[in-house]
Amino acid sequence: MGEASKTSAPNRAQWGDRWGFILACIGSAVGMANVWAFPYRAAKYGGGAFLVAYFTIALFLGLIGVSGEIAFGRWGQTGPLGTFRKALTQHNLPLKSIGIIPVAGSLAIGIGYAVVMAWVLRYTAGSVTGSMLSGDTGAYFGAIVGDFGSIGWHMLALAITFVVMIAGINSGIERINKFMMPLFFLLFLIMAIRVAFLPGAADGYRYLFIPQWEYLLKADTWVYALGQCFFSLSLAGSGTVVYGSYLNDAEDCIVCARRIAIFDTLAAILASMVVIPAVFAFGLDPSSGPPLMFITMPAIFQSILGGRLISVIFFIAILFAGLTSIVNLFETPIEALQNRFQLSRVKASLIVTGAAAAVGVFIENGDVVSAWMDAVSIYIIPIGALISAVLLFWVMGSDFVRSEMGKGRASRPGQWVTYLGKYVFCLVTLAVIILGIAKGGI
Repeated sequence: MGEASKTSAPNRAQWGDRWGFILACIGSAVGMANVWAFPYRAAKYGGGAFLVAYFTIALFLGLIGVSGEIAFGRWGQTGPLGTFRKALTQHNLPLKSIGIIPVAGSLAIGIGYAVVMAWVLRYTAGSVTGSMLSGDTGAYFGAIVGDFGSIGWHMLALAITFVVMIAGINSGIERINKFMMPLFFLLFLIMAIRVAFLPGAADGYRYLFIPQWEYLLKADTWVYALGQCFFSLSLAGSGTVVYGSYLNDAEDCIVCARRIAIFDTLAAILASMVVIPAVFAFGLDPSSGPPLMFITMPAIFQSILGGRLISVIFFIAILFAGLTSIVNLFETPIEALQNRFQLSRVKASLIVTGAAAAVGVFIENGDVVSAWMDAVSIYIIPIGALISAVLLFWVMGSDFVRSEMGKGRASRPGQWVTYLGKYVFCLVTLAVIILGIAKGGI
């Protein structure tokens, strides 16, 4: 990956190579929402028109938001708790512990994500045994989303996560992302090829790729494209900051951010090329929301030749996406405990996964975990992103931003980076908070 950073903490881990970092960030970005939220939103907001809005926003957020958080973490050589404190101390400002907000947000989302991971594990096992495909898919889902409905699978999901986390950056997080992310794309490509042969699939492709241009004149198309893109790219002032803290100064964070945005978008499109044509082929509602993944798609698998095999592939791919996302979410509080209290990685991982288990069992009910995730996404996650953006672009200033984002490049980026960060990205992040509160989530 090049020469070690001169500003690196003495014993701080670093990514083994550039693609290890990029794939880890892609893994954090590519999650279960790419599989259910993106397709149903594309279906609801004009198909190709939603793609146009999403591409436009992803280009900007990747260029400014993702690269900014990477650069900030690389400078701080720690996660948000330490990096924000370092920035505020340098400018003699109060609220030095404000980094606890994105740390808490990351942990809270991880707690909810582990519940959904339990459902995915159970569906994966049910696909292998065939039990998931043997009856009413709605009833099957309903049986596992009640109070304390999946404790065993929940603990298994957390145990798997714990094993990955204690293995560390290179042997744990980097290794699983190098394995799982390429396989995620391959598995969805296999499913897309199978779905292409379904009668009526062509109608789904037309809907997905031929824009209904009038939707671009509707505010909600842009609002929900912004929400989908913002959260999918893991803009939260937490996980991306932490991952950036393990990045060498020789790497170009702008190039890395661009690749992350591109591959995250490709993952969402690939998922849509499986879900939307399949739904159209069976005359079902493509804008039915989260049930797409757990009720609609299994019902389709029941009806197609080779459906059992395809269902196994589908849920294994989702499992990969879920695991790579949850390790990013848990890395923020684990790193904070290590850095703040000088704990070993094993102890910090045990505390975080233990807390997730203790809280998570009480929110296993589908309605409860949905409300939990919505509350954290609306009130905590974007606030963490805004704090990070304000500290970076307003407090640290233009010279700092251009210097840090210019590392690994032939020349520093121009003033446009700071202007876009200050006057566009910060306002966009504030808009995400306001719109999320007003609409109950975006």
